[in-house]
Amino acid sequence: MRTERNLTRLDRVFARLDREPERPANIDVPKMSRHRVVLFGATLAFYVAIVWAVAITSWLVRFDWQVMFFRPYQQWPEIHAFLDYYVVLGQRGPTAVMVAAWLGWRSWRQHTLRPMLTLGASLLLLNITVGAAKLGMGRLGPHYAITIGSNEMGLGGDIFPSGHTANAVVTWGILAYLASTPRARRWLSALSAVTSLGVGLTTVYLGTHWLSDVLLGWAAGLLILLALPWCEPLIARAETGLFTLRDAWRARRGRAVPAPAEAPVGSPVGAPVLVKQSVPVDEEAPARGVVPTARPPRAPVYLAPGPHTTRSERTPVTPVGSRRPPHPDRVARTTTTTSSARPLTGG
Repeated sequence: MRTERNLTRLDRVFARLDREPERPANIDVPKMSRHRVVLFGATLAFYVAIVWAVAITSWLVRFDWQVMFFRPYQQWPEIHAFLDYYVVLGQRGPTAVMVAAWLGWRSWRQHTLRPMLTLGASLLLLNITVGAAKLGMGRLGPHYAITIGSNEMGLGGDIFPSGHTANAVVTWGILAYLASTPRARRWLSALSAVTSLGVGLTTVYLGTHWLSDVLLGWAAGLLILLALPWCEPLIARAETGLFTLRDAWRARRGRAVPAPAEAPVGSPVGAPVLVKQSVPVDEEAPARGVVPTARPPRAPVYLAPGPHTTRSERTPVTPVGSRRPPHPDRVARTTTTTSSARPLTGG
């Protein structure tokens, strides 16, 4: 009795990877629902409130200075080496390369450009909005602060909002945004939130950002993720246009396939057609006196009908003629056997 082996989780993963790339029948594209609009409005109000609180030098700025004077990197020096590496999860270059590699593989497997186009749109919005806010407010960081208690705005800095924090929110949050199932979206949302929270607090620990910079960076990144459904129609049109250009490029580069040679009259359907290869005149072999004859075709071998029999039950077959292949230069030997018939005489 034949039993099938139970597939493990790893076997199912490799079986999924071995399948041919195919485009999903129904791609779940997030819509700009009422709930998302409410979250977008609340996050935008929080963004404006943080900017206003820093601009008027409120209690938030005083708290920034208190945290800076506390110097967390001196209070807990044993975790400094680890956090120096952890903060890389918020740098735009390394994180963009890692996420782009994963989303590029997904694009190839699913025959869709939406993951890569969505990542490109989110990074473009991140560079425009966060970069404009940094240059517009010009706040100096804790290491370059001049006047104690001031907001350090308008002095040519580029620290407000935190680019590390906003980049961590967008780069890791895009994985949750593009998740294919609700369960994966929940788990990836929690993971990206914890990662971006840790990156923001790490910059405060290292003294490279004020606490208010981190708060504004979280709000800036979340605004981009919440606004992505508004970009989905443009992403769909860009994908369609790129596929159209690809098809047109392939059509221009494609060569016409030559028509097959016609079979001779009377030949059976499906019979192979011999194509004579042209040889240049200067490379043609010199004519010889003896033209070798072509080897006669080998007779087809047919299997004997009937059920399979053992070797002992088969009838021995003696080959007829010589088993050596014919050769054009070989002269057939003629053996003359002279036998004299003797008369039979009885004794």
